[in-house]
Amino acid sequence: MDNKTFDQVKQLIAEKMEVEPSKVTLDASFRKDLGADSLDTYELIYAIEEEMGITIPDEKANEFETVRDAVEYLDSQLD
Repeated sequence: MDNKTFDQVKQLIAEKMEVEPSKVTLDASFRKDLGADSLDTYELIYAIEEEMGITIPDEKANEFETVRDAVEYLDSQLD
């Protein structure tokens, strides 16, 4: 797992969802731990796509339960 990817995602999550960066861990659940609703998740996915120059299919984005899910997917696409 690429720490650089996690660091980028962590920063975006903290900014977009207005949470303390310390709350953004690999095992944090977007909904339970970070309080994301579907709109938050959509905006976050869009921000990640813009920042990283990648397209994430909606059906894939809907599978992201934790920060780790998102980071692992991004790593698999960026290799």
